Amino acid sequence: MKKKISLLLCVLIMTLSFAGCSDKKDAETYDKDTLESSAEFIISNFSQMGEEDFAQFEELTDFQLDYTLMQTGVKISGEAFLGMINLWEAAENECGEYVSHGDYEIEVKTKEIVVSTLAEYEEREAIIAFTFDDDMSMESMDVSAKYSTGEILTKAGLNTVLGMGTVFAVLIFLAFLISLMKYIPVIQEKFSKKEKAQVQEVKPAAVETVVVEETDDLELIAVITAAIAAQEGTSTDGFVVRSIRRRPSNNW
Repeated sequence: MKKKISLLLCVLIMTLSFAGCSDKKDAETYDKDTLESSAEFIISNFSQMGEEDFAQFEELTDFQLDYTLMQTGVKISGEAFLGMINLWEAAENECGEYVSHGDYEIEVKTKEIVVSTLAEYEEREAIIAFTFDDDMSMESMDVSAKYSTGEILTKAGLNTVLGMGTVFAVLIFLAFLISLMKYIPVIQEKFSKKEKAQVQEVKPAAVETVVVEETDDLELIAVITAAIAAQEGTSTDGFVVRSIRRRPSNNW
């Protein structure tokens, strides 16, 4: 049992030693001067360029931009370069104009290398960090402004006040809306009364009645009765005319 434990300890020690040697070897394979010169190239050129110079790079095509960067000797893509321009302008808007920077520090990670330096701007200091891949191609740049404790507390207080103020404003608005709900039944009642009054004001349309005037045909009946009596040679007492109907034709 003791032999097995000793064997396991030996294997573990050898594994850790190989891992340490491997990391050290990877760190030594990177050219420190090349990394620092690439970072220095970006900082020195960006610090001397203005908005018009940055705009000229943004107007170039992808091929023209890649070709221009290839001539500088810095391994960086056009897309990454344009992203660095935007970050540099944002950093100067936040920290003021660039003044200077200190020595570079290199940190080797698993799949990337970070080269950073402490830079001084007009308003505050900031850390400029460049990220390289395994082939020492520059991938990105990051500028982190350094704020004092008072500034951090002030920002935190402002964010807290702003957040709480927004919450209270929304709650007050909701309370105001809820208070208005008591007037809804009153408004509905007023509208219902108004609709009923409008219905009552509407009068039914007058029905037109057609008056049929009855014609007094007594005289006509007397004339026809006399004519029939004369034709038959009798008196009018022998028959009675009850109705008169007009034939469809005009012939009698």
